[in-house]
Formats: sequence, C-alpha cells, structure tokens
Amino acid sequence: MMALNELTIAQARDLLAKGEVTSADLTEACLTAIESATTLNAVTTVTADKAREMAKAADARISAGDATAMTGIPLGIKDLFAVEDVPTQAASNILGGFKPRYESTVTRNLWASGAVMLGKLNMDEFAMGSSNESSAYGPAISPWREDGSDAAITPGGSSGGSAAAVAADLCLAATGTDTGGSIRQPAAFTGTVGLKPTYGRCSRWGIVAFASSLDQAGPMTKTVRDAAIMLGAMAGHDPMDSTSADLPVPDFEAALTGDIRGKKIGIPREYRVEGMSASVDTLWAEGTAKLRDAGAEVVDISLPHTKHALPTYYIIAPAEASSNLSRYDGVKYGHRATLSAGEGINDMYEKTRAEGFGPEVQRRVMLGAYVLSAGYYDAYYKKAQRVRALIKQDFEAVFADGVDAILAPATPSPAWQLGAMKSADPVEMYLQDVFTVTLNLAGLPGISVPAGLSSKGLPLGLQLIGRPFEEADLLNTAYALEQATGFSAKADKWWT
Repeated sequence: MMALNELTIAQARDLLAKGEVTSADLTEACLTAIESATTLNAVTTVTADKAREMAKAADARISAGDATAMTGIPLGIKDLFAVEDVPTQAASNILGGFKPRYESTVTRNLWASGAVMLGKLNMDEFAMGSSNESSAYGPAISPWREDGSDAAITPGGSSGGSAAAVAADLCLAATGTDTGGSIRQPAAFTGTVGLKPTYGRCSRWGIVAFASSLDQAGPMTKTVRDAAIMLGAMAGHDPMDSTSADLPVPDFEAALTGDIRGKKIGIPREYRVEGMSASVDTLWAEGTAKLRDAGAEVVDISLPHTKHALPTYYIIAPAEASSNLSRYDGVKYGHRATLSAGEGINDMYEKTRAEGFGPEVQRRVMLGAYVLSAGYYDAYYKKAQRVRALIKQDFEAVFADGVDAILAPATPSPAWQLGAMKSADPVEMYLQDVFTVTLNLAGLPGISVPAGLSSKGLPLGLQLIGRPFEEADLLNTAYALEQATGFSAKADKWWT
C-alpha cells in the first residue's frame, strides 16, 4: 500500500469514508514528509498544531456523517492567501511579520468543507516570477532532476512551492494563484495538474493582489479528478469581491465521464513559436492524436492577436501591480525602514520600499508607474487594453465556430536549472509565459495536464483552454487526455 501522504484526494476521501484511515493519520504522514523535505524549501511556515486540531475536528465530522469530499484532506496554502493569525508574507520582506486578522474567502471555503491546513508554501515575491527565485525565503526546489544530474531544478513560478509540495507528496493538494500562468506553468514543470478557473469563479478577497483584473485562484493537485473535487470547495459567489461571478457551482467531479466523442478541439497555429523545444512539439502532436483517437474532432484554428499577448500582458500587469503595491509604505504594517536624524516621511517611504521590495518587484512597479504616467498612458496602457479586447475576441470567435476546447503546450520548454536565467535579459524569462498569458487577458479557464517526459527525464504538460465558466466540460476533456496519456512518473525521493 502506498504511503498515506502519497494518496490522491479521491483515494483519501474513499478511505476516510470507509473508516480505514483517519484525517489525523493523513495529517501526521504529511507533517512527517514536510519535516524530511526541508531541502526543497517548499514549505515556509508549518502550522502543525493547527493541522492537528483541524484533523481532529474533521474526524469527528466524518464520524457524525457530515463529511464533504474535502473533509479531512491535508492541504498546503500558497503564501498569497491570508489565513487568520498565520504569517502571510507573499514571499516579500516588506510584509515580514504580518499576521492577518482575517481569512481569505477561498481558504474560509476550504476550512468550511473540513479541509486541514498543513502550512504556507513558497512562491515568487508578490507572485512576480516564473522560477520561484524572487522569493524572500529563497528559491523552492523541484523534486525532479535531470537524468544523470544533481543540479537543482526550478519548480516554476509563481506557485513553485505549491507545485513542489504536491509533486513531492508533502500535501495531498495545494492552492495556487494564476496571473499569467502561475498555476499552469509550475504544474507542467513538476508533473502535477494545475487548474486556472474562469476569472470570477473563485473569490479574490483576502488574496494579496498582484494584478487585480488578471489574478485568479485555483487548485494544484495530483490528478484531474482531484482538481474537480477541490475546485468545488474553493469556488462560489462572494459579495466581498465585486468581480466574483454570481453563478451556481456545478458538481465538477460528476462531469468526469471521459467521453469526448464529437467534441471539437482547436489547435492554434499561432502557438507554434520559434524556440519551442522539440520535446514539447512532439508531445503536442501526440496529445492531439490521443484526443482524436478518443473520438474528438481536431481542427486547426487561428488566434491572430496571440503575437501581441506578451507585450500587452507586460504593460497591463505591471500597471496594476504599481497601483496595488503602493499600499506597502511602512506606515500601517510590515517592514519599516530605520531613519537617520533629519530624515522625514518621504525618506521613510523610499527606504522602506527599497529595502522591502526585491529586484523583480521593483522592476515591475517602475515599469507600471511609467506606462501609467502622464504622456504615456494613452500610448501604452490604453493601447494595451484595446489589444486585450482583440485577444478576447479571437477566443470568442473560435468558440462561436463550435470549438469546445483548445489544446496547446503549457510551456515552451521543460524546467531549467536554478540560476540558469540569472544573467539573462528579463524578457527571456517573460517569454516562458507565451502560452499562458492569453487566458488571463481573456479571463478564460485553462488546465495543465502532465503528459510526458523530456529527453532529459523532466515532466512536460499540455494545456487545455475552455469556454468561460464551463470548467466542468474542460475538466472532462482534461480527464480524457489524462487517461489517454497515462502519465504516472514520479520524482525519485533524493531529498529524504
């Protein structure tokens, strides 16, 4: 029998229902795994006492016959989610020591379902990055390694700690957030499943903001079924979030029939970009063939404004970040710089932000302030918003033509060694988001499904893009892809 921390949510739920394991058993197995995996630097705060109390309550709830599908399931929480009285730092020095007196809606929903919190997970600072190297905690490390190498590999970003923790079986699942691919890219890099729901499906209230019109919370899990189960607990209308969709939450798991006969799957020609690795290109072709063999109709489609997506994203996202991060000034909470004699409040603002924000955050805040400044607002920000509308219209036209889902790579390459991009132009790192940012700009749901290994033995993922608020149908197509690829590879536990 596999170790308890290696179970999926669905497997654990079934064993809990039968009384063959307890939530306390699952929780202790995960806490032990976390203790032996400090090398990965995936978990930043362990909430062992809280986890044990929640597990005890979950077991009582199961005994009383009041369990949900998530009752008793131990989870890791990305450090972007506010959890009451638990350090919430967004991996930034400027929020050092901050413990919120409130709970994010997503985590409140999870706790209401009976889930158990193991601790907080590493991430890029304020979710800005694609490799988890901008974290104030230091980089998270992927449990995967290239064949024949001991070099540390990035788990991706910004939800790199979540991806690493799930892939290394430190938790049964984790929360993530996706602003430009920060759930889907690390999932692809670690052989896990990452679901970005439609914008508005999960509340943003209580999640530290990066770019408010792009951010969306979602589950990071071991299987598509687990993603369906966890999304059902996370989602729901929230009156405290004005962008939250007032729509019923379907039974996502019930939609997983695996039958995609007659579904029309689009293959976007513009996603065949220069520099895409041969392994990814081959995997895409194989995934296309597998969906066709499963009964889907595969058609070529065009998304003509895709080539403008990256520059559009890297105008809009920094602009919103510069506004959101203006609240961190050392006055009300978090880090405050020490002033010398004669220095005033402006000096405090400048020194606090210089000391508290890392280089990547500073870069994006400065870029955002620039594109919003007088004389440049019309030339950059307003033009980017118009292009964003055109990108959204591209998807609307494709779906209006009867396409049910779009298949594309999740990333242009496998994961790389930590430090490999250190001396590169920042734009090279930004290019890693080429396949993912379009969904955030259009507000669409997307899911990364592990589908194979690179020539060096690292995981590769394929991405499915769905119609807005049709996550149930998207999850079913992803389930069919998962079944067809049969991916089951796991990283060797070199860190234990």
